Amino acid sequence: MSTTADARIDKARAESFVGRAWDQSIIPALTDYIRIPNQSPQFDAEWVAHGHMARAVKLVSDWCRSNAPVGLTVEVVELPGRTPLIYMEVPGSGSETVLLYGHLDKQPPMLPWEEGLDPWTPVLRDGKLYGRGGADDGYAAFASLTAIRALQDQGLPHARCVIVIEACEESGSQDLPAYIEALAPRIGTPSLVVCLDSGCGNYDQLWCTTSLRGIAGGVLEVRMLTEGVHSGDASGIVPSTMRILRQLIARIEDGATGAVLLPELWVDIPEQRIKQARLAAQELGSDIVGKFPFLKGARPLVNDPVELVLNRTWRPALAVTGQSGMPPIENAGNVLRPRTAVKLSMRLPPTCDAHAATERMKQVLEADPPYGAHVSFHAEPGSPGWHAPESARWLEESLEHSSRSFFGQPARLMGEGGSIPFMAMLGKRFPKAQFVITGVLGPKSNAHGPNEFLHISTGKRLTCCVAQVLADHHRTG
Repeated sequence: MSTTADARIDKARAESFVGRAWDQSIIPALTDYIRIPNQSPQFDAEWVAHGHMARAVKLVSDWCRSNAPVGLTVEVVELPGRTPLIYMEVPGSGSETVLLYGHLDKQPPMLPWEEGLDPWTPVLRDGKLYGRGGADDGYAAFASLTAIRALQDQGLPHARCVIVIEACEESGSQDLPAYIEALAPRIGTPSLVVCLDSGCGNYDQLWCTTSLRGIAGGVLEVRMLTEGVHSGDASGIVPSTMRILRQLIARIEDGATGAVLLPELWVDIPEQRIKQARLAAQELGSDIVGKFPFLKGARPLVNDPVELVLNRTWRPALAVTGQSGMPPIENAGNVLRPRTAVKLSMRLPPTCDAHAATERMKQVLEADPPYGAHVSFHAEPGSPGWHAPESARWLEESLEHSSRSFFGQPARLMGEGGSIPFMAMLGKRFPKAQFVITGVLGPKSNAHGPNEFLHISTGKRLTCCVAQVLADHHRTG
């Protein structure tokens, strides 16, 4: 078997090739892509009629055809009643297959943005491209093909590459299983999966994701009256739906500490991941907290950086992400409202059963309603987390060499707090595959929030790293 040293690409040539591609082609394409408000179907029920998703699919697929590696085929696949998917293949040498993944649907705008910034108006400032979806995850298709082209530019072989760009990831990838099943004979059995939809602890080195949290959630609704009534007349007689809601949430979360109270939602953290968390905390230090826009005087849950990393990656945590039943403050009269509803988002440890967690939440929240209130938890389908298999030695060496070569620093491994439903699905379907899960979502890049940006130099370096990993994979396959 060859060593990874046999497959090392010419660093300067790769950086030059990739840099030109980003400056001359990728950044202009991403600029146009950011302008398209192609929100995921969960946030735009009329996505077909609005046509934004179709525009984004056309933009990305047209770019891929115009910037094609040798042998590329591009197909937009549309199963009835589902979001479209871009399916691409690049032939290679040898018997192995690499699957590269990204998505092109976006989160809602989450206003307001800083002055001079807007979710649908691209702004290039200080080496960052601002706008919704550039970093999450519009760049993925462009970077994937550019990495392959960088190898072909140097005459270096690579395995057959399959590139899948979906349009439903921000809605939980609900359409993706049907596509993976339909395309299974064409995809084959990849020995390496590369996903460019994750985060990075900083912009100074290559970060690879070792785990992803799952998610359980839904809408918790409390109803007491058929209509609103005068608060002076009813308070003290009619229990407030807000107070009942607080009682119910206190069944699953400690209000003082934020600790989740359901034992079924906790898991034992593998010792290897604890060691990696210590290394990551050592590397990041105060940046673990500093990357978030805390107000002056506000502080995190705990001060121990290792505990913060583990909280974010291996422990359950609850967030209330939306509400209904309340008027805006300027329209709030003296009324005891008939109902209150909130959307709950429970992040789950990577190995926690998302379906069982959802069922347990529903059981606890709906049991024995206070004051006979009408309580319902309208659960959404849970998304499982993901825990990476043990990395092969060649991959560990390749990631370390890639990071030192193109970032000048050692690679780091860390779990991520978010979810990528595709990973759990692929992990189950291809249990023998190796995984490289990485991305450009670093400090303050703020995916899903205001002022999202793509750190351009990180995008370029990451593209070079992917090229090196593809070269190493071929030589050791």
